[in-house]
Amino acid sequence: MGLSTVLTAMFGIEYPVVLAPMGDVAGGTLAAAVSNGGGLGVIGAGRGDLAWLERECERARAGTDKPWGIGFLAWAIDAEVIDAALAQSPAAIMLSFGDPAPFIETIRAAGVPVIVQVTNLPEARRALDAGADVVAAQGSEAGGHHGGGRATLPFVPAVVDIAGSVPVLAAGGIADGRGLAAALVLGAAGAVIGTRFEATPEALIEPAAVDAILAAGAEDTTSGRALDVIRDSPWPEQYPARTLRNKVTDQWQGREAGIDDAARAEFRAAVGRGDPDYVPIWAGEALDMVTEHVSAATLVGRIAREAEQAIAAAGRAHG
Repeated sequence: MGLSTVLTAMFGIEYPVVLAPMGDVAGGTLAAAVSNGGGLGVIGAGRGDLAWLERECERARAGTDKPWGIGFLAWAIDAEVIDAALAQSPAAIMLSFGDPAPFIETIRAAGVPVIVQVTNLPEARRALDAGADVVAAQGSEAGGHHGGGRATLPFVPAVVDIAGSVPVLAAGGIADGRGLAAALVLGAAGAVIGTRFEATPEALIEPAAVDAILAAGAEDTTSGRALDVIRDSPWPEQYPARTLRNKVTDQWQGREAGIDDAARAEFRAAVGRGDPDYVPIWAGEALDMVTEHVSAATLVGRIAREAEQAIAAAGRAHG
């Protein structure tokens, strides 16, 4: 049957699967593996550390001859970072969390498509008005930072309805082919998948964190700002983060105003010694579908086959 969409045609990829640009997880090796599997790998370059960016782009080029992209936090970068990214000749640049408008014109002028991740309808309209080539509609089921409000299932078609001819991707809570199939049925041109790719050998993640992810379920996650506050992170307040529960979230989630210097010092010391009760593990509600540690390329193909089977089965059920 195949899963050809506007997205696969735009990037010359086999399957409408995009790697979420997860900070400290999605390096060049993981991006290359996803691209080799037929999806679009995206390096999670976060705030734009230029030395890190150059190193990981080199790894992506060494690992694949297929298209791959680079993702940034829009609130944390500047024009110099975008120029450095464009010099790496990515197939796409993805901007998340913040105003993409200052960067879109430069990126598009270089002939590089811009994917903008949004978390609510005002952000979606802003991205469309600014000229986004693709909009990724992220629900609050997502691991890591998110908008804190909209759920993926009702949010994606709402964005599709206002996007017109601009392709929309579904993000948040998708970890297998059933989720990809659902995204396509909702009118999306593909899916952005993050947490599932953490449990791969190519991810930049410690073995203990992988074990914790494999052992956890959705009920073991929590969303809030405690971990950002205790580590003095400058993340904007409107973007909470979904992580596995730990000692910090159990004690401070919803009580962030009480975090003092002593609590911060305790946290830094515990993280420094690798204490699993303190180290943040970013993960979303799709954890129930993350049950094994397999290569990212294998996962992409499996997700695509599962999606084809799910769509075919739905057709037979209603035929």
